[in-house]
Amino acid sequence: MSVQCEVTGKRAAGAPMSVFERFLSVWVFLCIVVGIALGQFLPSLFQAIGRMEVAQVNLPVGVLIWVMIIPMLLKVDFAALSEVRQHVKGIGVTLFVNWLVKPFSMAFLGWLFIRHWFAPLLAPDQLDSYIAGLILLAAAPCTAMVFVWSRLTGGDPLFTLSQVALNDAIMIVVYAPLVAFLLGLSSIIVPWATLLTSVVLYIVIPVIVAQLMRKSLMRQGQVVFDAVMERIGPWSIAALLATLVLLFAFQGEAILQQPLVIALLAVPILIQVLFNSGLAYWLNRAVGEKHNIACPSALIGASNFFELAVAAAISLFGFNSGAALATVVGVLIEVPVMLLVVRVVNRSKGWYERA
Repeated sequence: MSVQCEVTGKRAAGAPMSVFERFLSVWVFLCIVVGIALGQFLPSLFQAIGRMEVAQVNLPVGVLIWVMIIPMLLKVDFAALSEVRQHVKGIGVTLFVNWLVKPFSMAFLGWLFIRHWFAPLLAPDQLDSYIAGLILLAAAPCTAMVFVWSRLTGGDPLFTLSQVALNDAIMIVVYAPLVAFLLGLSSIIVPWATLLTSVVLYIVIPVIVAQLMRKSLMRQGQVVFDAVMERIGPWSIAALLATLVLLFAFQGEAILQQPLVIALLAVPILIQVLFNSGLAYWLNRAVGEKHNIACPSALIGASNFFELAVAAAISLFGFNSGAALATVVGVLIEVPVMLLVVRVVNRSKGWYERA
């Protein structure tokens, strides 16, 4: 294990929550209000923005999403993959929950709640789109925010870094076929070319760009890297909020007609977060992993790479789609729910260590 990897891991996992991150749900709610209002008062402006496309990719949104994703991927050090062997059981639990439980459980919850229980309360022509958005959200494990959650639980920083790096490496290969398979199970047809284009644009290229930038910055020293990360850190949240204003400007009419839709979409997301975090936490206890390994393992299993999910939903289904709205609901409830999970795992440490 290199000293650089150890220092990077500790700093990545040790960074405190910024004001933007701590109050993310408040900012998202404000974006809902601002976006809906702007969409009603300036419809021609947002229609013009919606037409700014090349090969079905909206250019303003594409730029915003890159600004969103790349600073987060800069935190990921793929050299940390060498640490995977140090906690094979914890990594095994993480992979099992992230890739074999989480996406499939969300597909089931979407089918149960959206297509059946809540169907009479939702727009019939958007049911498939809502389910697709939930699947896109669940198929992308958390990348950046898990560092914050890990720190708040005293999680092992190197384990957190290694599981994020491994998930990102797997996501490059698995995300597209997994999403296509689950959407197929839900009888939702998505063109493979469009899905692969989204993966290349919003996973492959940002990972390559971020790693090249990371290597360049690290050659100048850890102090330079930390200074740059501190400077560009707010860019991700700012770009996310700008994207949400655009999205809600397009979604405003549908939301005003069905104001209950956000609460209904939140139900399967909330159940999925609590179920997956509880399962991962319990499995780590069952296999004998330490508490500071179980916490980040449980937290990454519960949270989502919602920036990627929003980008993919807009690319595949458009601004006006239920899929885009469903991914945004994931953003809305992410912080308060994850802080609840953090509190539970911290308070249950005594119970966990009695195993």
